[in-house]
Amino acid sequence: MKNFQSYKAEKYSGGGFTEIEEGIYKTSDPYGIHKDDIYVTSLTFEMENDRYGEEDGSPQYLPQVPIEGLLDEFNVFVTDFYEDLNNASEAVCYQEFGSFDIEDIRKLRTLIGKSFYAEPYEKDGEEYYEMVIE
Repeated sequence: MKNFQSYKAEKYSGGGFTEIEEGIYKTSDPYGIHKDDIYVTSLTFEMENDRYGEEDGSPQYLPQVPIEGLLDEFNVFVTDFYEDLNNASEAVCYQEFGSFDIEDIRKLRTLIGKSFYAEPYEKDGEEYYEMVIE
């Protein structure tokens, strides 16, 4: 995944979202699991089809690797898939990420302008991968 950029969704201008700092909003949990408010941010990025796990990636299909690695690395979860935007896009992926802790969102936003991908390696005959930020 490369070319991370901040995305200000139209919904942030309406009710239910309070901008805490640039690109970070406080809102209620869209899944109704967490009683307190959560923090969200939206990012755009492009898949790198020559990278491990991203070979078939597109805005319409986000592969488990590296998305799962990103969620784990930054302790965030997906709160909006922006299905209409992704279905209309040839290269740019749109995602909203949420967390109970604003620090997780701040760390996630450090990806802006960078690449994030999985680098495979083998250990004891098994294949693993580690996440890389460039």
